[in-house]
Amino acid sequence: MMQQKIVIKLQVQCDKCRSKAMKIAAVADGVISVAFEGEDKSKVVMTGDGTDAATVAGRLRKKLGYADLLSVEEVK
Repeated sequence: MMQQKIVIKLQVQCDKCRSKAMKIAAVADGVISVAFEGEDKSKVVMTGDGTDAATVAGRLRKKLGYADLLSVEEVK
């Protein structure tokens, strides 16, 4: 499997929403690490093996209302 880096943009207003997003991203299949990036910490950056980015984005969208898949790139 190839490692990939997935970036998803969220609209999070509070720390509770941020921790909910972290939990959803962390339990996805194949995820190795999850971090928040950006000046307002609105981007979730996940690294993993064979993680389905569309599924994770869909789950985040369902729970938080807004999730935009920005990029999926291979990590060397």
